[in-house]
Amino acid sequence: MTTRWLTAEEQRAWRAYIAATHLLEDAIDRQLQQEAGMPHLYYSILANLSEVPDRRLRMTDLAEKSKITRSRLTYAVTRLEKDGLVRREGCPSDKRGSTAILTDAGMEVLERTAPGHVETVRAAIFDHLTPEQVGQLEEISAGIARALEEPEDVPWRRRSTPSCS
Repeated sequence: MTTRWLTAEEQRAWRAYIAATHLLEDAIDRQLQQEAGMPHLYYSILANLSEVPDRRLRMTDLAEKSKITRSRLTYAVTRLEKDGLVRREGCPSDKRGSTAILTDAGMEVLERTAPGHVETVRAAIFDHLTPEQVGQLEEISAGIARALEEPEDVPWRRRSTPSCS
């Protein structure tokens, strides 16, 4: 097998992408730690739960939506549960499953923290892009995400499971 080395242009683009994503994640984490005492991952879990009906989602579905392993999600939800931001309920239709539910306290933290989070994202990304570049960023990011989500063996994707009723 022949290695397909990156061209000089690809190498520059790759390194710029890595630098930008690391710096962006750091800026978002610092802002969320300061305002909510939580990392970006925890905020994302709260946000994902806030966007679904009844603010509840089966843990396996939440892992897929959050793009993290079920064990990492379990650890994060346990912490959020300890802080009173999320609660878990067993799944009546599947004794092995459970559902994560965003509590009123979790929704309050999300609502209080969202303006600062949006401002951080805007200042870090969108204030530096033209409208055309915003469209390009979406197109490029969506294409990368589609390619990476294709394999069925990604750790957060599992066989479809029945919903908890």
